[in-house]
Amino acid sequence: MAKSIQSIRGMHDVLPDDSYRWQAFETVIRQLMAAYGYREIRMPLVESTDLFCRSIGEVTDIVEKEMYTFEDRNGDRLTLRPEGTASCVRAGIQHGLLHNQVQRLWYSGPMFRHERPQKGRYRQFHQFGAEVYGIDTPDIDAELILISARLWQQLGLKNVRLELNTLGSNEARAEYKQVLVDYLNQHRDVLDEDSLRRLATNPLRVLDSKNPAMKQMLDRAPALIDHLDDESRQQFDKLKASLDEVGISYTINPRLVRGLDYYCKTVFEWVTDELGAQGTICAGGRYDGLVEQLGGKPTPAIGFALGMERILALLESQQQQPLQTVDIYMILIGAASEIKGLQISENIRDALPGVKMITHCGGGSVKSQMKKADKSGAGIALIIAEDELENEQVTVKYLRENKEQVTVSVDELAAFITKIV
Repeated sequence: MAKSIQSIRGMHDVLPDDSYRWQAFETVIRQLMAAYGYREIRMPLVESTDLFCRSIGEVTDIVEKEMYTFEDRNGDRLTLRPEGTASCVRAGIQHGLLHNQVQRLWYSGPMFRHERPQKGRYRQFHQFGAEVYGIDTPDIDAELILISARLWQQLGLKNVRLELNTLGSNEARAEYKQVLVDYLNQHRDVLDEDSLRRLATNPLRVLDSKNPAMKQMLDRAPALIDHLDDESRQQFDKLKASLDEVGISYTINPRLVRGLDYYCKTVFEWVTDELGAQGTICAGGRYDGLVEQLGGKPTPAIGFALGMERILALLESQQQQPLQTVDIYMILIGAASEIKGLQISENIRDALPGVKMITHCGGGSVKSQMKKADKSGAGIALIIAEDELENEQVTVKYLRENKEQVTVSVDELAAFITKIV
């Protein structure tokens, strides 16, 4: 017997028992983004490798170690997208959506990074992202943070907190980078191997280190917030004032720098202590220079992305009640009932298009069908057997409530269901 083929490490199936959680999550996202006037954009899974080298940065871990890159039959270098922003910008430039325009966009779908799989970090993972182009004032920064906060509220998510920082302008950050490099060079004996590598390529990322042996040294490092230009400082103050006004709590984290080269000015993360090392569930910030960097006209831009697997894992850990995926299970006893039951089922679906109903197929005893009805999670069972068929009635049995079963005429069934489902 041939050995069965398994899924690729770090790339998981979403089975029917879990897919309804994804569907419910996606429904909340779609409705929320529509309420704020954002429109969906869908980009290809595969892009030119050069897109990510130019946007993310050739000396980042993503490009150097994590991207799935290959040559196609024409010899072109292609990459499975590791994140969504670069693709969104590329699409905006290519289709003329960005210059002298305001665009509020959102997307969702799989991304790919060859990382060591662990809880909340997979090689195929799913992101939801929101991006705004053409607005350079901090009110749009506040709006995106408000959208994410409202999402947690609508999902019933608890124990997440907002961390906020500003990276200043590109010029201010370049000056700060030199100050930081000078400081870190004075403490090279404390730096681990990874930090020494980053010191030569992306020194701000050294501040992200979780190495406890470096914590004291990094706590004393110069803070970027002390080297801001006036415009960035004013913009950050306005953002904080807006969040204060609407009651969004936040913590200033001067070590929050984000891992991608294209960020500037506002950066933020929503974090939790309930997912272990993978505590960031949503992150974003400004990338005002990215459109020009990828060949477009100068365009202010800001966005965020969240890891859908991490959100769902957090919801599960907080013991959110599963959604009822089926409202009704129709039990049909006997050949005549099986034929008539299909017609009644279709009549119910015509009258109540929002109702979720399984019509039993495959025959079986009342006992076996009742077991399947209970396992389905349905709230009620509709039973049609010989007596019900003769009297043009349906028996309604409550599966989740301690109520007596009742008999309802076929003509009144849709109206009855409307009252209880």
